[in-house]
Amino acid sequence: MGEENQTSVTEFVFLGLSQDAQTQVLLFFLFLAIYLLTVLGNLLIIVLIHIDSRLHTPMYFFLRNLSFADLCFSTTTVPQVLVHFLVKKKTISFAGCATQIVVLLLVGGTECALLAVMSYDRYVAVCKPLHYSTIMTHSLCVQLAMWSWASGAFVSLVDTMFTLHLSYQGNNIINHFFCEPPALLKLASADTYNTEMAIFAMGVVILLAPVSLILVSYWNIISTVTQMQSGEGRLKVFSTCGSHLLVVVLFYGSAIFAYMRPNSKIMNERDKMISVFYSAVTPMLNPIIYSLRNKDVKGALRRLTAK
Repeated sequence: MGEENQTSVTEFVFLGLSQDAQTQVLLFFLFLAIYLLTVLGNLLIIVLIHIDSRLHTPMYFFLRNLSFADLCFSTTTVPQVLVHFLVKKKTISFAGCATQIVVLLLVGGTECALLAVMSYDRYVAVCKPLHYSTIMTHSLCVQLAMWSWASGAFVSLVDTMFTLHLSYQGNNIINHFFCEPPALLKLASADTYNTEMAIFAMGVVILLAPVSLILVSYWNIISTVTQMQSGEGRLKVFSTCGSHLLVVVLFYGSAIFAYMRPNSKIMNERDKMISVFYSAVTPMLNPIIYSLRNKDVKGALRRLTAK
């Protein structure tokens, strides 16, 4: 019975971000610019960290993972959205929708974990500077990165199984521009309570738990910084940590809004704008906020272009 229900809808139709032809053309160029900046910015970070030995530190090791996750996150949705701006019927197969959900949740969950790991790295650097090299060993960094990707995979597996196990019959029109659980639940023919509870539980694991770790880390960082004698030292710490905190607020704020509230049967324009933010805008902003204004990265870029 469950399998028949699942195969009853073979494709989904997106309503997209706008029905107006002129607006769609404008949005096409806007999203194209966002995607190109995302790809160029994140690829530049990955390449610079790989080739410059001065950037072979724990912070940049995690940043390289974050940039790769951002690339995957954006590439899963934006190219499809660009195509849909140019065609009348915006469709995706059931298998394509399932793949999009799997990848989005995998890299999105991984980013959540990585941002928590990065806050721990900053905590050790600021609060335990003399023990930094003995605590943040290469082995520990690799383990933390693997844990981040594994936690993203676990959340993706659970959320995808619960979402795709539901019955989808008849209505296949999604008032959205890509496939994600909150949008798909609105089309389900069966009761979605268990799925909503599973998604909420995974949200606690991958959103609220990392946020708690980040808050604890920054509480300790702020307590340490306020006791510093050097004004220059305080400024340097706030500059480094402020960038990370801004990324955290942007990414977690929009993701928590989308995944940690009761499901309604209506997808409104505000929901879609929130999704635009964490699926397209945040991956573009991360390299700008976190790295391209960083003097170490700018120094690596200068050395690369001077060759």
